[in-house]
Amino acid sequence: MSQDVDNCEDPNLENFDHDHCQSEERNASSCQSASTSGRVCCSNHAQTCSQERSSIMSNPTTEEVQSDHQHEPISGSCAGEVGNNEEIAECCGNDVTDSNGNVFSPPHDWLGPSLQLNVPLVDIDKVRCIIRNIIRDWAAEGEKERYQCYKPILEELDALFPNRSKESPPACLVPGAGLGRLALEISCLGFMSQGNEFSYYMMICSSFILNHTQTTGQWTIYPWIHSNCNSLSDNDQLRPVLIPDILPASAGITEGFSMCGGDFVEVYNDSSQIGVWDAVVTCFFIDTAHNIIEYIEIISRILKEGGVWINFGPLLYHFADMYGQEDEMSIELSLEDVKKIALHYGFQLEKEQTIETTYTTNPRSMMQNHYHAAFWTMRKKRTSTT
Repeated sequence: MSQDVDNCEDPNLENFDHDHCQSEERNASSCQSASTSGRVCCSNHAQTCSQERSSIMSNPTTEEVQSDHQHEPISGSCAGEVGNNEEIAECCGNDVTDSNGNVFSPPHDWLGPSLQLNVPLVDIDKVRCIIRNIIRDWAAEGEKERYQCYKPILEELDALFPNRSKESPPACLVPGAGLGRLALEISCLGFMSQGNEFSYYMMICSSFILNHTQTTGQWTIYPWIHSNCNSLSDNDQLRPVLIPDILPASAGITEGFSMCGGDFVEVYNDSSQIGVWDAVVTCFFIDTAHNIIEYIEIISRILKEGGVWINFGPLLYHFADMYGQEDEMSIELSLEDVKKIALHYGFQLEKEQTIETTYTTNPRSMMQNHYHAAFWTMRKKRTSTT
């Protein structure tokens, strides 16, 4: 931890959280589908996967993921079991400097090859981001943010599809689904809901929570323990949080609920997806695009005629500052221009408002960053017949 970068010096820390812990893991595509029994299946769809996907995910078969409940606890604590700097260096894996300035480099000879890992700081930051997203989606502390962001979306869906059929529920896609709470809530409303997420960090964590939860509050985490700034007290920083706040298997999901891994453009820019979805819900998502026009075009293409696009979020374009990187193109439009582009692709605006909200914020922090998020409902125009 002595080598970690302290993010508290960055006043825009939430901008990193909003990035959904993005990485260059766009070479794989997989899906998890859940039945009403609560068990989630994983499958890979050859037609919608990137051609460069990992070989371990290339088998287009479906297998059921079940909890075996036989996990062995792994102890990672070492500081209390060693008595000098040399031993600390050996155990913890970081260079250690004593009071005289002597540096002890950690010998790894005693570790097995699979344990000799040097974790990049960027990966540590992504894990911290995931932990904050767990609070947003799966803890009681995140209820306020979910109320601000998810409740308007769920109310709008409920009003737009009043006569939902259990035999043939409307299909709703949730790109950038993160840890899956919004997609699950939409499923519980009576939609055949599918979440899409390309981050391995998000997919692994959402799969764990959705598939391996037996009771509410089953696990205890300490999400703010690495946040050293803007704490009112030590107890606030060290407080435990129980997760999850609901039991996903007993939430009342609709048959067909699934999580699909892969880049949104690669997965859904496919002929098999044209006119498939009754609704597309984007929450803190459209500004993750290199080319937001491409996102809008795909959303229009995959919606049925008369289908609805519900959007919630800011325009914090994630690749806006990637100067000098050839593969990091970024098109940054104003909100006004985004709506004009949507009209060009056959949408008509039915509802619009601005909602103030936060994103993965510590509710007890002295610093609170707020977004004035755009919330709209657009409908894809029906093709006129003459």
